[in-house]
Amino acid sequence: MNILVIGSGGREHAIGTTLAYSPLVDALFFAPGNAGTAQLGTNIYANNLPAIEDAIEQHKIDLIFFGNEQPLVEGWSDKLVEKGHKVVGCSQYAAQLEGSKSFAKTFMQEFGIPTAAYQVFTAHQYQEGLSYLATQNYPLVLKADGLAGGKGVLICQNLQEAQNGLKEILLDQKFGAAGTEVVIEAFLYGEEASVFAFCDGTNFVLLPAAQDHKRIGEGDTGLNTGGMGTYAPAPIANEVVMQKVIQEVVHPLLNGMKTRGHLYQGILFIGLMIENKMPSVVEFNCRLGDPETQVVLPLLKSDFAELCLKLSESDLQNYQPQFYDNAALCVVMASKGYPENFEKGFPITGLAAADIDGVHIFHAGTHQAENDIILSNSGRVLGVTGVAKSLKEAQEIAYQAVAKIDFSNQYFRRDIGHRAL
Repeated sequence: MNILVIGSGGREHAIGTTLAYSPLVDALFFAPGNAGTAQLGTNIYANNLPAIEDAIEQHKIDLIFFGNEQPLVEGWSDKLVEKGHKVVGCSQYAAQLEGSKSFAKTFMQEFGIPTAAYQVFTAHQYQEGLSYLATQNYPLVLKADGLAGGKGVLICQNLQEAQNGLKEILLDQKFGAAGTEVVIEAFLYGEEASVFAFCDGTNFVLLPAAQDHKRIGEGDTGLNTGGMGTYAPAPIANEVVMQKVIQEVVHPLLNGMKTRGHLYQGILFIGLMIENKMPSVVEFNCRLGDPETQVVLPLLKSDFAELCLKLSESDLQNYQPQFYDNAALCVVMASKGYPENFEKGFPITGLAAADIDGVHIFHAGTHQAENDIILSNSGRVLGVTGVAKSLKEAQEIAYQAVAKIDFSNQYFRRDIGHRAL
């Protein structure tokens, strides 16, 4: 079958790489893709739904995989399903779990899913928000309600920081339209983990849990980013925790969606905080994570295309994917200055030398120029993943590969995996 992957990051390159192993796949297409995906299939410039529909017809696409969240929030999946296409991607209604944090918090409260206490404020309620902040314990978390590329979260250590953050989000519109509302949450203590459920509306299968490193600086300091590295499986998400996630999060969510008249058919990303083996939901996303995909999919032994097809056909009952007994660790190589101002357009060298046993190099923000020169093209440029029998070995080979790659203004954290190791 011919598969179209929508997106352009490291996640989409990892999705395409894993699909390419399947004997079910005849050809891969990416919209818009990057320099890495161009080595797997055909990149298509299609940035709106009519262009995507034209590409589906032209290339006889059998399955559409939504890599990123924006098209799902805009309802592309619904429209394609209405026309009889098979998709891996939830409905527009379900995508509100990611597209609106206030929607997600209300949903969790209604269906008893464990999460932090919260209040929601708009710009018209700015003074009320300030008054609320003065009554709270610190640290405290401020979240822009809408999509902000993983950067719309502020962890405030004291009242002054919270007041400044509230002004930045609601009045200064630091995150644009994503900040028309702000969710103020109690701070959750513990360790983070990311869990991915492939859901067909009723049934689901889980992938190994990963742990992301969101902060730009080593020791988990500095600004939040889209993710500077990750590893899987995450020891914090042990069997006891995962059973609680199934019983207290996945089942209530699927049942809650049914109660509201909307099946959750797609990929569910569950961002967790775990303390004393008790999981609480930090956030939901409606797609695979980036860079978590770059460590979770290399552990999948089963045919990924088959899993995707079964999801799209609501046929996951009794399906049990198999996984390799390995560990994977991904180091994100970024442009210095990310997640704020950075320069791009620098030639990347050493990619061939870094292609060593056990290493996958996933392109995130790259562009292929003339003479096959690959240039840096975004804040996050590459994800270098090591896969080995132990996490320590995976870390070692990932950093060995990173040392062979060079581009101007590169930046990466040197402590990915520190919590587990």
